[in-house]
Amino acid sequence: MHQRVFLIVVTFLLALLHAYIGMRVLPDLPGPEALHVLGGVWLLLSFLLVPLGLLARAIRPQPLSDRLAWIGLVAMGFFSSLLVLTFLRDMGLLVAAAITTVPAAWISATAVAVPLLSLLASAAGYANARRLAPVVDVDVALPGLPDSLQGFTIAQISDIHVGPTIKRSYLSRIVERVNALDADLIAVTGDLVDGSVEDLAAHTAPLAQLRARDGAYFVTGNHEYYSGAEAWIAQVKGYGLQVLMNEHVVLQRGDARLVVAGVPDFGAHHFDPRHRSDPQAALAGAPADAAARILLAHQPRSARAAEKAGFDLQLSGHTHGGQFFPWNLFVPLQQPFTAGLHRLQRLWVYVSRGTGYWGPPKRFGAPSEITRLRLVRE
Repeated sequence: MHQRVFLIVVTFLLALLHAYIGMRVLPDLPGPEALHVLGGVWLLLSFLLVPLGLLARAIRPQPLSDRLAWIGLVAMGFFSSLLVLTFLRDMGLLVAAAITTVPAAWISATAVAVPLLSLLASAAGYANARRLAPVVDVDVALPGLPDSLQGFTIAQISDIHVGPTIKRSYLSRIVERVNALDADLIAVTGDLVDGSVEDLAAHTAPLAQLRARDGAYFVTGNHEYYSGAEAWIAQVKGYGLQVLMNEHVVLQRGDARLVVAGVPDFGAHHFDPRHRSDPQAALAGAPADAAARILLAHQPRSARAAEKAGFDLQLSGHTHGGQFFPWNLFVPLQQPFTAGLHRLQRLWVYVSRGTGYWGPPKRFGAPSEITRLRLVRE
């Protein structure tokens, strides 16, 4: 019953937003009436296609499901730009009208600009999303780091979202680039998948090729819990990655010890009470003389508990850096950090913008990344 009400509300809002674009932009477009009709037809199609991007997974026959998802998700990305630019146009015209009489030519020109700029943003966003994520180098300065850990490298990948539009070939290229970094350790910080093991096992198999001197480690993200976390934990273990669930490993380098810990997603307990995220428990029993303590935690929100537990560095993802404007403006409403390296008292927090993308194949102003972190002495 609640789900049905939710769907009705969402459908109504989606219709309202499409109607808003139509009423604010279409009447001001110059040219023949046929252009207005085509615009109206597109908005009607968009209203039907946008939900398809998220609901196509319920359609079982392949490749029909993925093809419908592709169409719907591309339409969703374009609709997002249309909506934002329509709103910005209205705000601009409102301010201009308060100052002077707005020429009819401005009104027509800005109406044309909305769909054209939306197309440009969507095309650029698509290219940015589908390219292989570049390597971002980050130095993390830790006090008293021993010589044996100086230059210790961690390759972090996060938020790949293997699913309707991200498949085996996309992941294979990521794995190849990560392996080429010759890192000491690989950290996969959650949201690997959007779908079941049954549907995506063949597409996540390249993870088994990850190679690092001190191993590859995985922690769950929120999307693992939407997709059957227990099955995915078992699957990832089968690829040879060590899954850290409120636990840690101790790595030895010369006479120095490095603690690498991991916690389930910040909200995992809502799906399984046994998976409650607990940085304190993840560090329990770790050697007190460890040279550095690193926590893998999908959401930056774990940082406060991680700092209290005594970690030196937390590696997270989840935010996608906002993925595309204006959603980057909303990330701070939920997360303490959006992207990059930050300090929370004595704790360093690095937030990856993600190696893949979620939903629309679109990244604008928030490029994807494969992160190579290097520990250095402060």
